[in-house]
Amino acid sequence: MKEFGTQSDLSGRLQLPSDRNSYLCSVCGKHFHTAQYLRVHKNIHDSKYQCTECGKCFINNQRLTVHKRIHLGQKPFECSVCHKRFTQVGNLRTHFKIHSGEKPYKCGECGKCFRKCSNLTAHRRIHSGEKPFECSVCGKRFTQLAHLNTHSRIHSGEKPYKCHICQKAFSQAEHLRVHMRVHTGDKPCICSVCQKAFSDSRYLNIHMRIHTGDKPYKCPLCDKSFRQSRMLEMHKSHIHSNRRPYHCPFCGKLFKTTDNVKTHIRVHSDAKPYSCRHCSESFRCRGTLKSHLLKSHNEGTWFTCHICQKKFSLKGCLHVHIQRHEGMKPYVCDECQKCFCTAYELRHHQLVHSDFKKFCCGLCGKDFKRPQYVKRHFQKCSDKYGIRSIVI
Repeated sequence: MKEFGTQSDLSGRLQLPSDRNSYLCSVCGKHFHTAQYLRVHKNIHDSKYQCTECGKCFINNQRLTVHKRIHLGQKPFECSVCHKRFTQVGNLRTHFKIHSGEKPYKCGECGKCFRKCSNLTAHRRIHSGEKPFECSVCGKRFTQLAHLNTHSRIHSGEKPYKCHICQKAFSQAEHLRVHMRVHTGDKPCICSVCQKAFSDSRYLNIHMRIHTGDKPYKCPLCDKSFRQSRMLEMHKSHIHSNRRPYHCPFCGKLFKTTDNVKTHIRVHSDAKPYSCRHCSESFRCRGTLKSHLLKSHNEGTWFTCHICQKKFSLKGCLHVHIQRHEGMKPYVCDECQKCFCTAYELRHHQLVHSDFKKFCCGLCGKDFKRPQYVKRHFQKCSDKYGIRSIVI
């Protein structure tokens, strides 16, 4: 076990100078830790060994040959334990330490062990806060040169790793490797609880939160939590934002999501795509059908309040009901700071602060803020004009 107690111990072994700007390539501006590394690097600019696929240059033909295996998908070195394949024998040796459990490089700060010395070097920067590699375009800094190189492709648009089946290109070799599973159908990441298989470990990690109940992404406005950051952003946009970028092409009404627009358009088209299998009733929304099945045909599961035992056909309705028990009012009016339990109640209240009147009497043209006001007025107006056959 090789242990490095201080940064100087590790730097001495790796020959890292304190000034990372000591050795600068005058051609590409790349920084190096030693003069020797810079001399070796400069050979690349004059090199005749260039990859015809991505243009990358190498100091000798051997390194070019190894690099070409990435584009060709060649992996000649196979692990004798798990049969995973690699492009380089050095990568196979490093991988084999997974099976042997060997981690010879130990951090003197926290005791964490690593299979590779380079991993220990990068890890030590967590303790020191050092980020020696800086993007020349946006100034973002990184702990590892490999992370900077990957980041730089965001600015350059470079995608050197291409799928030989569908020609889709990627900025990272790992992304290409995962993509290839689309074609092979390989799903090596298996859930230890339910045995569901995934093509990517990221999807497995997200899935595992179903079993653990972990919801690490918490909304700062209402304390609701989510398993994915994407779901949190959707929640903040749909619930807490007043932005409504989607409009109905028939009446101009604004909505937060395209799904809400599609559902609303059925009011104009009178489409009712959700039919009850027990009777002739049809509905515009799936939720309305679910409520109908419960109330009329006793099909489905009621959601019961654990406080007062009141039952609800929709989980969302139960959630709002429980909020009322707990006194939670996460929706705050920007004008008067009054709080409300639901976004609908907040919108209804905000009409107090607005002069906008979107409801109009069809007989006399008088405008109103709320639909119930125009209904009451319309009854009086229809009596005035002697119209008796209209039912509201």
